[in-house]
Amino acid sequence: MGQAASQPSTNWHLRENGREHHTSKFASKELIVRRGQAFVVTFNGTEQPEQNLTFVAETGPKPSKLTRTQATFGISSTVSKDSWSAVLQSTSSNSVSISISSPPDAVIGRYKLSVQSGSFSPTSLGTFVLLFNPWSSGDDVFMPNKAECEEYVLEEFGIIFAGNKNHISSFGWNFGQFQGDILDICLSMLDRSLSHRQDPITDVSHRNDPKYLGRVLSAMVNANDDQGVVLGNWSGNYDGGKSPSSWTGSGEILQSWKKSGFRPVRYGQCWVFAAVLTTALRCLGIPTRTITNFSSAHDADRNLRVDEFYDASGNHLDRAADSIWNFHVWNESWFSRSDLGPSYSGWQILDATPQEESEGIYQCGPASRKAIKEGDVELDYDCPFVFAEVNADCMYWNYDTATGKKTLIFSQSTTIGQFISTKAVGRDDRVDVTNDYKYEEGSKKERDIFKKARKKLGLEDKFDPTAPTPQEIEQKPDISGKFKVAGPLQVGKDLNLILVLENLQSDAKTVHVNMTAWSTVYTRRPVHGIWKDSISVTLSPEEEKQFPINIPYTEYQQQLTTDNTIQVTALCHVEGGIQVLVQRDITLDNPTIDIQVLGEAQVNREVDVEVIFTNPIDTEVSDCVLQVEGSDLLRGILEIDIPPLRAGEKSSTKFKLTPFETGPKHLLVNFSCDKFANIKTFKMINVVD
Repeated sequence: MGQAASQPSTNWHLRENGREHHTSKFASKELIVRRGQAFVVTFNGTEQPEQNLTFVAETGPKPSKLTRTQATFGISSTVSKDSWSAVLQSTSSNSVSISISSPPDAVIGRYKLSVQSGSFSPTSLGTFVLLFNPWSSGDDVFMPNKAECEEYVLEEFGIIFAGNKNHISSFGWNFGQFQGDILDICLSMLDRSLSHRQDPITDVSHRNDPKYLGRVLSAMVNANDDQGVVLGNWSGNYDGGKSPSSWTGSGEILQSWKKSGFRPVRYGQCWVFAAVLTTALRCLGIPTRTITNFSSAHDADRNLRVDEFYDASGNHLDRAADSIWNFHVWNESWFSRSDLGPSYSGWQILDATPQEESEGIYQCGPASRKAIKEGDVELDYDCPFVFAEVNADCMYWNYDTATGKKTLIFSQSTTIGQFISTKAVGRDDRVDVTNDYKYEEGSKKERDIFKKARKKLGLEDKFDPTAPTPQEIEQKPDISGKFKVAGPLQVGKDLNLILVLENLQSDAKTVHVNMTAWSTVYTRRPVHGIWKDSISVTLSPEEEKQFPINIPYTEYQQQLTTDNTIQVTALCHVEGGIQVLVQRDITLDNPTIDIQVLGEAQVNREVDVEVIFTNPIDTEVSDCVLQVEGSDLLRGILEIDIPPLRAGEKSSTKFKLTPFETGPKHLLVNFSCDKFANIKTFKMINVVD
C-alpha cells in the first residue's frame, strides 16, 4: 500500500474560468463553469509523475458510470468531444495545472472532484458547479445569437407586461439570478422536487436534459403538490402574506423560501411564478424570457372553448371552470427537441402558474411554440392547454339562476390571445410575438389550424351538450353596443364611460339595459360589486344613442383590488329580439412617481437618489412605504417609511446608493400607501468606473 498523499491545495482560477465561461457575475467563492467547455485547475501535493494521475468527477447521492453521474478519466493529449477529459497545461516542482473538459450533454449540478496518483488513495480537490452552456454549439440550449444569450441568460433586469388588451402597462423586475446564494437555492429546488424525493438517482441522471429540468422547475415554483416556492392566491385578500403585486424581484422570494425552512412564500400570481421560473432557469444556464398573453383563455375541460356565464342583470357569474384572464404570464425557454424532431426546436413554453394538473401534478410544458402555431396539439407536453390559451373560441351564455337554463348570447373566435408580448433584446421596449403563436386571426389558415387541433383532440364529431345549436349561432342581433372611455383611467379620479347603443335595423327597437360594475382581480374573477343601474330606451331605425356613465372615486375606492381592475357590463334585452352583451375590462393607472439620480454613478462611490411623489387625491394618504432594489446597485432591499401626505402634497425622499459593478443597471422603486397599492417605476442608471 502507498502512503496517503498530503492534502493538495487547489487553485480554481475563479477569475479566468469565470470570464471564459460567462459566470463571473455569480457572487460565489466556488468555481462555476459551463458544460462542454474546458476549465483550468491547479493543485499541488502530488508526489507522482503527472502521467499517473486519474481524476474522478461525481454528482448526486449515488454517483455511478451507468447513470452518467460519475466520470473517471486520466490525462490525455487532446480534449474528448463526448466524455470528460483532462489535458496537462503545465507542471512545476510541486504543482500541476490541468485543463478539464466535460461533454456538452453532461448532467448539471454540484460536482466533487478528486485526484488519485499511482497507488495513493484519492484526495479531494473540492467542489465546483456545472451549468448548461448556451454558448456551446454541442449543447441542447445552444443559442447562436450572442446578444440573445446576453439578454436571456445574463440579464438580471426584466420588464413584465400587464393590464389588458386595450391598455397595456408594464413594470420592472429584478431576476437577480447571480445574487448571493440564489444558485444554491435553485439547486435546492431540484433536490426538493417530487421526482427527486421519489427516485433521487434517476432524477439526477436526467439533469442533463433541459426538457426534464424545465418541467420539474415548472412544478417546483408553485407550492401545489410539493411544498414548492410560491403559494398562489387570486382571492383579492392577501392577509397572512404579501400581495402578489408588491414584489419587485425574485431574490426576496427565493431567500424567504430558504429562510423559512422551505415553506411556501405567500403570495403569488402568474407574473410572480413566471419571474421566479425565469430566475431559476437563467441561473442554471437555460435561455429564458417571460411572455404576456392578453385575453388569455383558461380552458379547464380541454374542448378548446371557454364558456362565460351572465345572469339577467348582467352580473358576470363565477360558475364555470373556464375563464378568460385580462392577461397571463408564462415562460419561453430555448432548447432543442430531439424527442419531437428539429422543426420543433427553439422556443418552448413552460408555465409555473398552477392552473390544471399535467400527469397528476401542477406543471406545464415544455410545449413547442412551433407545435402550438401548427395545431400539433398531440405532441408533448401540454400542447392542448397552451393552444387554448392563445386560440380558444369564446361562448357567452345567459344563465337563469332559478331554472338552470342557459341561452347562448354570442360566440367569438377572435377574442383570445392578443398582443402576446415580451421585452426586446438589449432595450426596454415591448416586442409583439403573436404571429409566432398563431396565423393571423380571421384568416382561413388560422381557422384550418383550429379545426386541425380540434380533430387531433377527437372533438370534431363528438356530440357536445354545451355546444350552441346552429340556429343559436345564426341569429343576428338587432342592436350593437360598446363602452367608450371618456376621461382619465386613473385611481383617485372618477371613472367616466359612455355606453353607445346602435340600432342595426330599419324599424324602431325598445331595449332594457341592466348595467353593473364589479372590481375584479386580473383573472376577471368578480370580487366586489361597485355600481349598478338600468335604463330603458327606444332606438329609432338605425339610430345611435350615447349614455354617459359616471362612477365616482368614492364609490369604487374601498372595493378596488390591488390589480386596479373593474369590469363593466351592460346586458341589453331587446324586445322581440335576442340579448346583446356589452362589456369592457378597465385597468386603472396608479399615479406616477419620479426617480432622479443626483450626480454621476461611479463604482464604489456614494451617489444620492431622490424619489418624488405627489398625492393626487383630496384626502390624506398614510402608511406610506418606499421599497427600492436593484442588482449591483444595492445589496438586498431598502425600505423607507414616509410620513403621511396631505391632499395635493408632494413628498421628496432621498437615499444613497453605492454601485458595485459598472454598466447599465436598473433601479426599481415601489411606493405603497393606504390609498394606492404598489406604484412601481424603474430607472436605468449607467455606472462608470
